[in-house]
Amino acid sequence: MKVLVIGATGEVGSELVKVLLQRGAGVRAFTRKQRKPGAFPDAVEMTRGDLGDPVSVAEAIKGVDKLFLLIGEENVPAELSQALTAYGLAKRFGLKHVTYVSVYKADQFPEVPHFANKYAVEEAIRAGGIPYTILRPAYFAQNERRLRPELTGHGVYPIPAGNQGLAVVDIRDLAEAAAISLTEEGHNGKTYDLVSSEMLRGPDAAATWSRLLGRQIAYAGHADFDGFEAQLREKGSPSWLAYDVRVMYQGFVERGFSNTEDQAARFAALLGRQPRTYSSFAEELAKEWAAA
Repeated sequence: MKVLVIGATGEVGSELVKVLLQRGAGVRAFTRKQRKPGAFPDAVEMTRGDLGDPVSVAEAIKGVDKLFLLIGEENVPAELSQALTAYGLAKRFGLKHVTYVSVYKADQFPEVPHFANKYAVEEAIRAGGIPYTILRPAYFAQNERRLRPELTGHGVYPIPAGNQGLAVVDIRDLAEAAAISLTEEGHNGKTYDLVSSEMLRGPDAAATWSRLLGRQIAYAGHADFDGFEAQLREKGSPSWLAYDVRVMYQGFVERGFSNTEDQAARFAALLGRQPRTYSSFAEELAKEWAAA
């Protein structure tokens, strides 16, 4: 059994490749970039292409059995067409299964461009006829890697997470869930919310990082979304992405992005263990920064 992994060089895709190999699956890695030496074991078959080019996608799909489909944030403006192209070609070539990475509560934030894209793809997949699994991951704990300058330099936790609590997932647990859906029976037609037992709150995150870094970390708050969007642009985010992220967090603060105990328990049952938490990853990351 061979799986085509879209976005294999990304954070999620690279983790998934590892887990699939551990499970004895064949892997074909789809990437736009030239393979870096040592990026993957020799057992991984590499194929270069672009999701905007259906010909290259079709070539990559030929000869595989299943598809892992994730569209990265850099492709948000074209996400809908790219995902539907890949899915349509998977259907044309008779693939046995598609695992699609959507986002937690995709149907509840229609004003957020990338949520709207993902929910539209979900609906197309549900109606498309191929056996599928839809994964809905929450806020990635690994997003905090990007915050090192603010945390270790300015002493600020800048994410406007609010006080209600954001559902969180570790990318490694997302990769494991994807591998399970692609290599085990019983997951066809299922949609899984990927959330841990611990949620992220702005003031709590600041307190966690204060403890881990041994210095006072202040929470930047969540009252000025115009300023937050402007800061994202100043740091180099494309204007469309800054707007998308701003609207997303504003929706989280206004309407919530929390999860229930039952949802966390269902994810734990899928993994066969408790999912990693925000705090556990923060501890790993603080040690990594200290060692560096």
